[in-house]
Amino acid sequence: MAKLPPPPLKFLVHHPAHFIACGMGSGLSSFAPGTVGTAFAWVTYPLLRMYMPEDIGFAVFLLLAFAVGVAACQITGRALGVVDHGAIVWDEIVPFWAVLMMVPQEIIWQLGAFLWFRFYDIVKPQPAKYFDTKVKNGFGVMMDDVIAAGYTVLTIALFKAFLPF
Repeated sequence: MAKLPPPPLKFLVHHPAHFIACGMGSGLSSFAPGTVGTAFAWVTYPLLRMYMPEDIGFAVFLLLAFAVGVAACQITGRALGVVDHGAIVWDEIVPFWAVLMMVPQEIIWQLGAFLWFRFYDIVKPQPAKYFDTKVKNGFGVMMDDVIAAGYTVLTIALFKAFLPF
């Protein structure tokens, strides 16, 4: 399937769901929008944690962001005519915020998490592949990346357990 071009900038302001689902514009990148969306999550994470330093408050925020994301991705996918259009990156952003909450805060671990998350998001090991190919709605769009996040956290935990630093 050919890669679809990103929607025009004015698409973001047509509906609030578009602004959210397209990662406040980060998904409009013509090159690797999923990677750009994940980088957006990484850059914005410290700011969010400054305002929500308690893990429980941040976890509640993530659950709300996931729920809003299901609806926003559904609405935006319908408007774009593709359930999981490349410009939709909220599904990368929210799960990667969750990853950053769970991995060590040193830059090397965050970089590792970024690379592993992108790997798992692209490869889509089961059950992520199931959600990506069979659940054609906002929930499916969000869930395949939640599973990639789970694989990422597990991978980082294994590296942390077996590496001397």
